[in-house]
Formats: sequence, C-alpha cells, structure tokens
Amino acid sequence: MAAAKIKKGDQVVVLSGKDKGKTGEVVQSLPKVDKVVVSGVNVAVRHKKPSQENPQGGLERSEAPLHVSKVAHVTKDGKATRVRFEERDGKKVRVAVKTGEVING
Repeated sequence: MAAAKIKKGDQVVVLSGKDKGKTGEVVQSLPKVDKVVVSGVNVAVRHKKPSQENPQGGLERSEAPLHVSKVAHVTKDGKATRVRFEERDGKKVRVAVKTGEVING
C-alpha cells in the first residue's frame, strides 16, 4: 500500500462534485478505502426517529467520506497542488508540487 499523500489535519480543496471549490480540514483519513472525511463538505442528512437517547428525533447531519482523488492539498496562498514524496536530510517528506515547500505532518 502506498503512503498517504493526504493526512488528517491537512487543508484541502474539493476538485469535483456538488461541493466543488469548498475548502476544509481533513477530519479523518481512511487509507484502506482511499477516502477522507472533510469538515463541512459532503454533508449527508439522515432522518432519525425519536428514541430513548434522542427523544426529539429530527434531522441528523454528518460529513460523509469523499474519495481522495476528489481533493487536493491547499498551499499557503490558497491554490490546489499535488503532493509528492522526496528525501530531504535523510527523511522522507511530503512536498507541494507547485511551490516545492515541505508539508508538515
């Protein structure tokens, strides 16, 4: 399995779909299925019946996973970039392709 180019805590922009252009932070990374959960993006609404824990019931909103190919890392100037791996000072680090800067994490 290849190393994850998008990790938890990264700022990403959505490249396609109903939320195209939205940015957010990666809340959860699911590398085994190549998906990520981004805050405020791809919000799914579920109708919940009243229950013991939730006597009111109603609508439950939560972020659904997106495929990792639909998001791109955001640089400091707010533009989307691809990520590659390089070896710097004997360590394997993630590097933004457009700017060449090292991505923390």
